[in-house]
Amino acid sequence: MEKVEYIKKVHTALYMRISREDGDKDESDSITNQRKLLRNYIKDKENFVLYDEYLDDGYSGTNFERPDFKRMLNDIEEGRINCVIVKDLSRFGRDYIDTGFFLERYFADKEIRFIAVNDNFDSSKDDGGLLIPFKNIFNAQYAKDISTKVQTAFKAKQRAGEFIGAFPSYGYKKSPHDHHKLIIDEYAASVVRRIFQLYIEGNGKIAIAKILNQEGILCPSAYKKAEGFHYSNCKKLVSTSYWTYSTINYILKNEMYIGNMVQGKTKRRMKGKANPVHAKDWIIVENTHDSIIDVDIWNKVQSLIKKEVKQFDMERNVSIFAGFLKCGDCGRALGKKLPYVKPGINRDSNCMKGVSYVCSTYTKYGKTNCTPHRISHDLLEQILLEDFNKMISSFTNLQQIADKIQNQVSEKIYGSEAEKRKIDLELSKVKKLKKEVYEDYKEELLTKEEYLSYRKDYEEKEEHLVKKKEYLAGKAEKTKNKNINSPWVNELIRNNKITELDRELIIDMIDKIFVYEGNRIKIIYNFSLEI
Repeated sequence: MEKVEYIKKVHTALYMRISREDGDKDESDSITNQRKLLRNYIKDKENFVLYDEYLDDGYSGTNFERPDFKRMLNDIEEGRINCVIVKDLSRFGRDYIDTGFFLERYFADKEIRFIAVNDNFDSSKDDGGLLIPFKNIFNAQYAKDISTKVQTAFKAKQRAGEFIGAFPSYGYKKSPHDHHKLIIDEYAASVVRRIFQLYIEGNGKIAIAKILNQEGILCPSAYKKAEGFHYSNCKKLVSTSYWTYSTINYILKNEMYIGNMVQGKTKRRMKGKANPVHAKDWIIVENTHDSIIDVDIWNKVQSLIKKEVKQFDMERNVSIFAGFLKCGDCGRALGKKLPYVKPGINRDSNCMKGVSYVCSTYTKYGKTNCTPHRISHDLLEQILLEDFNKMISSFTNLQQIADKIQNQVSEKIYGSEAEKRKIDLELSKVKKLKKEVYEDYKEELLTKEEYLSYRKDYEEKEEHLVKKKEYLAGKAEKTKNKNINSPWVNELIRNNKITELDRELIIDMIDKIFVYEGNRIKIIYNFSLEI
């Protein structure tokens, strides 16, 4: 009988990435060349079956928050892929800790074959020895050097008064002859001048926003999109297509409108998000472009803004639902609406009788942008109490349920055991790599300068991980001790139900409450009661 040889199919993912931030300028690193190289690699291998190509264009290799990389991981989790091929390790990632985690742990656990073509690495044939860790360190250091050089170049341009942003302030546009110079956009500038004039005439910021919305004037983000720019405000959790208080406030305080270039308002580390910089450290260069607002008008407006401060007592009449209520349609917060009280009658500061909640978009910007979504405080309390008690009525061991809820809340806020284990794993890797670097230095494989540079990086990473671990452990312990004496837990055990809502109960049990028209609500809890 003839023997039949079965060839195991290798379901393959081709992963490609490029980012100017990482110094990927060579033509060989282009997406076109990466794709050509990878396709040629598997073309003559009959057991390789291409499942899909994954492409992250414009995403740094210093972190793994990339859309197509995440899509690839999802396909791995679903069992659709058992091999990942890249041009070289730098295409996969430039952070040595995270790259090492995926190559040495994640792919190994999932039995994923990993191939880096130009590095001549194939995990099915070789574990890479010290080659892979050192290439990862080199790639990380290279990205760090490039990031430093880019930031230095940006700072130099900013101090010279050159504009380096993607989108100028509303009212300006980039000069077609020099994109580092700003010129006035006459239409948008006329709106800016009107905003300043309306404010001087005594109109508040919300009132100005309402006037512009009623007249159908496009807000800055909508205007940029209408002009053909691919613009989105990453600072805002909820995208808006209309004028708001914050937009008017930003324009009235923006020194760009008197001809001064204001940059360097945020600072971004290589792997981190942009963090705000104190105003005293902003880079401001005077008289770099034509002004839209006269200096006298500017000074008058700034003086008026300083007199605008309102005093209020945060400790009095604060709703237990503050920060939890969201409009089910536009996503913005619901604001508290106090009942009418006749003049001369004092209101009980702690009384919530007659209080209701209304969508802030509707309140501030009118019915053309959203509807009231009004719901009374009393009805909201009643609905939540009924839902809480309905959930727990089917359980006999209420202490167990209370403990389960609080453990899940604590884990959600301060990190799961899996996260803590990941920190321990990263710590052990850093310590191992630090030891290996020292051994290579003793073997004269590294110069003293190289060794000290690597050691400094490892020690900084190790210190960060230790502090992070201590922080999570300390927070979890404080929360655990605090939860033992939570009043709502004692009430639940004593009465076999919840009879009254308080702020602590809402914080422990609720993530968000979405309110819809017709007194309909959707509750997002912090926990699951599946046993």
